[in-house]
Amino acid sequence: MKNVSKGNQSYMPEGPLSLLTDFYQLTMAYGYWKSGKEADEAIFHVFFRKHPFHGGYTVTAGLGYVVDFLKDFRFTDDDLAFIASQRSQNGNRIFEEAFLDYLKNLTFSCDIMAMPEGTLAFPQEPILRVKGPIIQCQLLETALLNIINFQSLIATKSARINHAAAGDAVLEFGLRRAQGIDGGMAASRAAYIGGCASTSNVLAGKYFQIPLAGTHAHSWVMAFGSEKEAFEAYAEAMPDNCVFLVDTYNTEQGVKNAIGLAMEMRQKGRKLLAVRIDSGDLAYFSQMARRMLDAAGLSDTKIVASNDLDEYIIHSLKTEQHAPIDMWGVGTKLVTAYDQPALGAVYKLSKIKTGQDSWRDVIKLSEQSIKINNPGELQVRRYYHASGGFAGDLIYDQSQSLPEDPIMVDPHDATRRKRPGQKAEKWQDLLVPIFQEGQLVYNSPSLAAVRDFVIAQRSQLDPAVKRLVNPHLYAVGLEKGLHQRKMDLIIKLREV
Repeated sequence: MKNVSKGNQSYMPEGPLSLLTDFYQLTMAYGYWKSGKEADEAIFHVFFRKHPFHGGYTVTAGLGYVVDFLKDFRFTDDDLAFIASQRSQNGNRIFEEAFLDYLKNLTFSCDIMAMPEGTLAFPQEPILRVKGPIIQCQLLETALLNIINFQSLIATKSARINHAAAGDAVLEFGLRRAQGIDGGMAASRAAYIGGCASTSNVLAGKYFQIPLAGTHAHSWVMAFGSEKEAFEAYAEAMPDNCVFLVDTYNTEQGVKNAIGLAMEMRQKGRKLLAVRIDSGDLAYFSQMARRMLDAAGLSDTKIVASNDLDEYIIHSLKTEQHAPIDMWGVGTKLVTAYDQPALGAVYKLSKIKTGQDSWRDVIKLSEQSIKINNPGELQVRRYYHASGGFAGDLIYDQSQSLPEDPIMVDPHDATRRKRPGQKAEKWQDLLVPIFQEGQLVYNSPSLAAVRDFVIAQRSQLDPAVKRLVNPHLYAVGLEKGLHQRKMDLIIKLREV
């Protein structure tokens, strides 16, 4: 596997990934082509319906991967040969040769608008918008959702963990428990975007320029005749990057051994950076270690904790148990999004244009109101208080003129309405151009810049919205005219 953008945004195999799709995307594409509808213009949106982890916000991630995927979107001869080999139950070819010729000559030509990576987003808001020939829009669906769903999920989990750590460094240690090679790379990337300070994943460090962190394993201690001997050898090998794992046999004795070596290191002009505790009662042992280190004059030696941590455990250790832990090594529950396996973002058609006809709104009806999508060519306008804090988000149709003082309608209760611009000092439209007519027009920022962007936005969000449990609902609504069009369309379709 080779990377096409080392040190920048993604870790993608060399060559196009156009077959990274569900089979029904190909059958629908064939159907559009057979029906003469392949050139019909369409607009699709990526959005999610509920925040993951019962939280109050979601961190968007994966745009760097999306850019690399779309830059190389095409069907190779090998791809077409594989498609040609597909047979129906009676043994006949599913796709005729002329359709394969069409795919061979297909050139990506869509317009892509998206929230910059790391943007804090909320339910029903379009994260990404695709506009172009419907056959192309359809073929992109699965890959876009695959990329955005997973990385946004992990970035959000990371942001929650970093919020719980309240400024302490969070070290991502999850590669060995991640969902395969690709999942491990994407998870390390997304965890860094969400706020982690470093990763143990050396390959991710290479490709994404993420700082590396790591100590030694219990096996290191077990490989020597004694713990003291193991610490001595490690200090000799890593004199400027020395962290001792102290719980292999007995944590109290491990701290004593670490202190003894730290004193010897000090005489040589070296410093013990930290001790790490990976098991047991982390509050008790960290308090014990802090007392022992301070008594030895090692107040600048940090304490690192690990052992199946998540945001709830970290919050409890910091705020309820007052554990003097300085850094947190988080692995399994971060990179696997342990308490929620998927984000659930969807990709829905909202507008279509056939030939010389005018654009028309389309929506999917459902017995569940939350599953009825919004029609139109959607944009999100975010309003800000004078302090810089988020004031509310307005979803509106960019193809329609927006009133100077728009009214925002609560999608859950149409009787609740507000004018978001009245108390706001400024606003910003969140979807920005990424591709125009298939050409990349966006300069992807570094991952470090994306991480800083996430941290800055979290500071702009009301503390009540950032609560880990029962967060306050952030104000998001439909522009009044768009809401009315949606209601009219629902009534019309239900009557039919």
